[in-house]
Amino acid sequence: MAEITAQLVKELRERTGAGMMDCKSALAEANGDLAEAEVVLRKRGIAAAAKKATRATKQGLIGSYIHPGAQLGVLVEVNCESDFVARTEEFKELVHDIAMQIAAADPRFIRKEDVTPEVLEKEREIQRARALAEGKPEKVVDKIVEGRLNKFYEEVCLYEQPFIKDNTLTIGQLIATKIAKIGENISVSRFCRFKLGDQAGAQGSES
Repeated sequence: MAEITAQLVKELRERTGAGMMDCKSALAEANGDLAEAEVVLRKRGIAAAAKKATRATKQGLIGSYIHPGAQLGVLVEVNCESDFVARTEEFKELVHDIAMQIAAADPRFIRKEDVTPEVLEKEREIQRARALAEGKPEKVVDKIVEGRLNKFYEEVCLYEQPFIKDNTLTIGQLIATKIAKIGENISVSRFCRFKLGDQAGAQGSES
């Protein structure tokens, strides 16, 4: 059993923002491995966040991001449960990070569940035709298509996208870790991405 030193606990706290006892417990479970302890804390956070997912989020902030050069901009509404949390620096930073994510990664939807049946069916047809054109055996085509749909979700759904500041986390997991840390449910309800010359603009909203 590795020795859990105060320095290890301090470093894990600085990396994750988790409490001292949680960090000690995670390090013990990970046998002193910092990277593994981060994973342990992340899993616990996501589990804790799932319990809060049904709680109403009627407060929050409208965040904005204008990319240097002022030819690309984003507005996003991120909700939480209380005005107190909405005013915290941690929540403001999360809203800003999500706005930057939308600017950089150009999602079309917020969650997988928001992808319309028409868009999903069209993508399924495209990937099926592609697999058959590549000479894949008919019996494995459906499995290949489902695998490629997961990649499609990563590209078009905000919550499924790798976080631009840490690609070991999806945006959904980032939000879950914040829910666990802050203690309130947090959700993205809508966004609009403006690009100079793009008349329609890309929009996403809760279904």
